[in-house]
Amino acid sequence: MIIPIYGYGEPVLRQVGKEITPEYPNLNDVIANMFETMYYACGVGLAAPQVGLGIRLFIIDTEPFSESEDLSKEEQEQLKGFKRVFINAKMLKEEGEEWGFNEGCLSIPDVREDVYRNEKITIEYCDENFVTKTEVFDGLIARVIQHEYDHIEGILFTDKISMLKKTLIKKKLQNIMDGKARPDYKMKFANKKGR
Repeated sequence: MIIPIYGYGEPVLRQVGKEITPEYPNLNDVIANMFETMYYACGVGLAAPQVGLGIRLFIIDTEPFSESEDLSKEEQEQLKGFKRVFINAKMLKEEGEEWGFNEGCLSIPDVREDVYRNEKITIEYCDENFVTKTEVFDGLIARVIQHEYDHIEGILFTDKISMLKKTLIKKKLQNIMDGKARPDYKMKFANKKGR
């Protein structure tokens, strides 16, 4: 089931997510609905706060990035099969050079900015079966994980850009809060009347 994505300004996007247990109500349905919603919105990642749930859960499928001709064959192959569920994730280490990449976010439609992140991460998480894993990722996969991890920490990519750029996008952010953004997917807007 496709569910609305919460837009910039919704309070849940600023909350630190709570850990969950395998008994979390309808967890398999929640995960399935998140994947369906993410694919419908043409995203590569989606965090639970973006669908109104203040929990430590996010999903990723980097397949769309695998078609980029700017990447090496090895990078394309790495991205092609990468589809994961991250529950109760804990970032253990971010290391290596910081590198810039033009990021966007389904909760902040029509806004893209260069964001600098570390090239390599170590993360501990549970998969959808609550099997605990500790893994190291780098490159675009690490970046997508960092972006989604930020969501469960109440952080948005716009928090990581310069004050000047924040000033330049202020009107766009206000338009999103006011429900004036027109993405090709269902959204819930913070200030929109009759929501």
